[in-house]
Amino acid sequence: MIRALVLIGCFMLVGCVEAPVFDEKLVSTHSASEIEIMGARGPLSKKQSKAVLSRLAAQAPDAGALERHLAVEQAVAESPLYAGNTVRILRDGEQTFPAMFAAIHGAKHYLYLEYYIFEDVSCNGEQLADVLLAKAREGVQIQIIYDGIGSLATPQDFFAKLQSGGIQVVQFNPPNPLRSGGHFSLNDRDHRKMLIADGSIVIVGGVNLSSTYQSAPGASVIANPQDVWHDTDLEISGPVVVQLEKLFHEHWREQGGPATTAADAAAPTADGSEVVRIIGSAPRRLKSRYYVTVLSAIRNAEKNIWMTQAYFAPTHREKEDLIRAARRGVDVRLLLPSHSDSSPAIHVQHSHYEALLRSGVKVYERNDGILHSKTMVVDGVWSMTGSSNFDYRSVLFNDEVDAIVLGKNTGEQLAELFESDLQHAQAIDLQSWRRRSILTKMREQFWRLWEKLL
Repeated sequence: MIRALVLIGCFMLVGCVEAPVFDEKLVSTHSASEIEIMGARGPLSKKQSKAVLSRLAAQAPDAGALERHLAVEQAVAESPLYAGNTVRILRDGEQTFPAMFAAIHGAKHYLYLEYYIFEDVSCNGEQLADVLLAKAREGVQIQIIYDGIGSLATPQDFFAKLQSGGIQVVQFNPPNPLRSGGHFSLNDRDHRKMLIADGSIVIVGGVNLSSTYQSAPGASVIANPQDVWHDTDLEISGPVVVQLEKLFHEHWREQGGPATTAADAAAPTADGSEVVRIIGSAPRRLKSRYYVTVLSAIRNAEKNIWMTQAYFAPTHREKEDLIRAARRGVDVRLLLPSHSDSSPAIHVQHSHYEALLRSGVKVYERNDGILHSKTMVVDGVWSMTGSSNFDYRSVLFNDEVDAIVLGKNTGEQLAELFESDLQHAQAIDLQSWRRRSILTKMREQFWRLWEKLL
């Protein structure tokens, strides 16, 4: 009932909102010489930057295309590339929750947690609240941001318990206008999911602090295989962590979080080999950086685009660019859910299939659980993992955070993960798809009318 009322409220408030326009001039007015690369101690020298770019170019199938893509992305992202990072891929709650709890246990100075859904989850017999309160007693400074709508079902007693133990908690855009402090909006949500420990490590991606992930194999709750949630996070250590901290502090100040003294922590090391850019989108203030970055990646693809998406409701521009990529010979594959926690989203997803299949885009539906991942790999060397869905809501309303990794190591691992997940999916055949019933097609078109809000 609560979800239905929220959805109705969103319908009434959305108005005539349109996706941002891609600025074509960006493609021709920026060059590789403008690319900024940061290290642990600040900007790299021209010689160091050239060495990093040369290494990336050697890994790409077309060095010219990669250079052009980097130049365009630099202009639209408004955030620098950071070299020297270490990246580890985390699959499902089974790997992500232990990594989260380990990062919390290892914190000596401070912890920042920002999640759309924030619940008192458990891992290996421990409750999140107990672990956080224990760290607070040790003197670790802990700050939490949770979304007012995403965490609507979380008992307020849970947050009160954390606050009574000295943990600072802020609710993003409270759904109660009397408590919003001028930030009231049912549509503008904090969809980010990230945990930062001591400025040295961050876990970011699609995994919420939600008990749904405890249904993963080997976790504390065993559920029907169809109810298992599949998702992807990244554990990143290195210089780029400071960019994620910047995003957290921006939200903290905007939402009226109490002023605090910055906690001490050692400067992050730059021992890794991966180059990472963080895209922090906040559409209410700026154009969606995620949206334009994704369009840039699709347009500059030379070999393949492999995408896993939980909610697929592409804008007209995104859909057309995928179709054009397939027509010019790029191997475009979409791994999408066969069922979801949102049946309207599945109907919208299905309404787009025929045009994509006709153009040569390959579509697969995973059927062994609920697919919640948001990943994209282009040419095996450019990859994105984060909180953004391939839909209107992530472009128009949500504050999101996504990590772009430039490097063959992470790209190849995500490509291998994609191919492994295809073993649990069924390919959609165009001729068979066209034979679905008239009633089914009508239902799809009805929900297509509301795709900007799903």
